[in-house]
Amino acid sequence: MNITDITEQVERQPIIRQRADPFVTLHTDGYYYFTASVPEYDRIELRRAWSLKGLAEAQPVTVWRKHASGPMSWHIWAPELHFIEGKWYIYFAAGRAEDPWWIRTFVLENSSPDPFCGSWEEKGPLVPEWDSFMLDTTVFANRGAYYAVWAQKRQERTENSALYIARMQSPIELALPQVLLTVPEYGWECRGFRVNEGPAVLQRNGKIFLTYSASATDASYCMGMLVAQDGADLLNPASWTKLPEPVMASEDGRGIYGPGHNSFTTSRDGKEDYLVYHARPYADVDLDFALYDPNRHTWVRRIRYDGKGYPVFQREGGMA
Repeated sequence: MNITDITEQVERQPIIRQRADPFVTLHTDGYYYFTASVPEYDRIELRRAWSLKGLAEAQPVTVWRKHASGPMSWHIWAPELHFIEGKWYIYFAAGRAEDPWWIRTFVLENSSPDPFCGSWEEKGPLVPEWDSFMLDTTVFANRGAYYAVWAQKRQERTENSALYIARMQSPIELALPQVLLTVPEYGWECRGFRVNEGPAVLQRNGKIFLTYSASATDASYCMGMLVAQDGADLLNPASWTKLPEPVMASEDGRGIYGPGHNSFTTSRDGKEDYLVYHARPYADVDLDFALYDPNRHTWVRRIRYDGKGYPVFQREGGMA
């Protein structure tokens, strides 16, 4: 895929409708794999295609369904598909039918080379240092080590969620202790709710960029970013610099509202980077029911870089 495959015209419309929290990975088999939250919050789907645009027409396949009760029986959110040490893993958030907001991170494992084949085995929860509201786990490799970043309610419980990082002992186990990276502190992070969630990692230009989403899931939703130097101690909070302004917010002129919970992927030749994110095509939504409005669609945008090597996500017409 080259620049002409995703033009300004494509950037102005979603590629997949009613799929929030999109995650895309380009695997070594040449396929782009896609998963996301479905509006019913009751299952995990995968689809694949030879191009990003092809994902729109790809047939989704359900690989796992929620339980009838207990853990993993409600609010099946934000699945991510990762290939680690020869196996496929899906990290996702889930609640209980008896307690919908009891949200924790769970892991599925599949040893088949093809994630559409074999079987997905439930490996249980990803266990953090303390038990509390936890979601949106992402995983990345850097300099021979794997790291997890996720959103969790602090022990102090002063906000809805903050972001933590830890090394991974294995694909299904964290190497604790965990380290706090960011809490909602700026006004743009605290609209409606005090939220830092949906982390995603982009490693380019000698730096590690960690984007995240902030505020309520209406038009206030937006993206912030932390930056660390490649080679820094990623478990040292001092290694990370938090930008004081959002890096992407609603773009009224383009009809894109509440952009966030993104992932990153590349062109087939690795020369272009793409932001995959969700947003609504309208601003007005009842905050009390925003999570149940199905029209958070998946959009794609080619990433540009500024003179410092930082990614530029916002287009003209944004509003912070």
